[in-house]
Amino acid sequence: MNWRCSELALPCGEVPAASVDGRRIATLTFVASQKAAGSKNLRNNPKTVPPQSVAADLKAAKAQQGSQARQSGQGSKVGQSSKGSAKKTGRPGGRPPGVAAPPKATLGDWIGAARIQTLPIGIAPVALGTAAAFVLPHEEDGPGWHWLRALLCLIVAVSLQVGVNFANDYSDGVRGTDRLRVGPQRLTASGRAKPRTVLTVALMFFGIAVVAGVIIVIRTEYWWMLGVGAACILAAWFYTGGKRPYGYYGLGELFAFVFFGLVATAGTTFVLADTVTIESWLAGVAIGLIACAALMVNNIRDREQDASVGKRTLAVLIGERPSRIVFSAFMLAPFLILIFFTLLYENAYLVFFVLLIAIPAAIITLTARTPAELVLALRLTGLTALFYGLGLAFAIAL
Repeated sequence: MNWRCSELALPCGEVPAASVDGRRIATLTFVASQKAAGSKNLRNNPKTVPPQSVAADLKAAKAQQGSQARQSGQGSKVGQSSKGSAKKTGRPGGRPPGVAAPPKATLGDWIGAARIQTLPIGIAPVALGTAAAFVLPHEEDGPGWHWLRALLCLIVAVSLQVGVNFANDYSDGVRGTDRLRVGPQRLTASGRAKPRTVLTVALMFFGIAVVAGVIIVIRTEYWWMLGVGAACILAAWFYTGGKRPYGYYGLGELFAFVFFGLVATAGTTFVLADTVTIESWLAGVAIGLIACAALMVNNIRDREQDASVGKRTLAVLIGERPSRIVFSAFMLAPFLILIFFTLLYENAYLVFFVLLIAIPAAIITLTARTPAELVLALRLTGLTALFYGLGLAFAIAL
């Protein structure tokens, strides 16, 4: 191998062979070490990275960035899906994963929400008021019987009863009161029907009551009765509706007594006969007490749940045991009033057979340990109202 003098740092000219060989070995060693050091610096110094390494690094960085973008896009879609789910379900945050939507309400559910077992509370006072009017002579039309007016009174009473049941379903559902209930499920609280739909049905029945009431006013020309009708509608709505529902302050039984007892019975008699008799007032008191019993046993069943959400019904205010005793008094007091009617009407004593329904209802309520037993007591209370009202009405009229 030929070496230049400048590379060996020697002056030009000949040198000894041994010396040349030694120097050549040292030089080769030095050059090898310099190359190794240079290669190491190239790897550690970003400024001296070979173009091939830079391209590889840039390619890897772009691949990693694309992967992160794809993950971010999937996360955004999941977030949008969650928002869409929340919007569809109407619940904050959407329905939890794996929780199926409740089935839509069937016709049977809507009939159940009307609470058929409570309809006798609206039928009985109209029957009693009609009977009290029927036995009275009327100056123009003979007996106090106008079948159309009587039918209109029945439509008003039953429509108000159904309307207040749906309004109660709606109001307690949107307020959250029914979320802990132990009785039959309500449409709004269970999610089986939209709150707006339940409210619409309630307003529809209130509208039917208004139409029938206006026809009564037009036929009788008692325009002041429009105020009575308006009071009935307001009482039905504000039982559990509005910011301060009176049903939440232990006044439900009082309003039930007034409107489904005195007003419904005496009002029917007045519409038919233009007057109100002692029979009408006493019958109104009797059936009003049974209406109070129906509301009381319903509230006894839900007493603990109502207390936990701040609904202070009469059952919550006076306690469980006193509530059961008061219910029994509401159920049995009408039969004391019945004694008066037995003095005037020979067949009135037959109504005492209704005690065969009323006494079991009282015993069940006094001893009940489960909600199902109290539901049975409520049904027996409805039957008591129906047979007491119709039985006494026939005893008076025949």
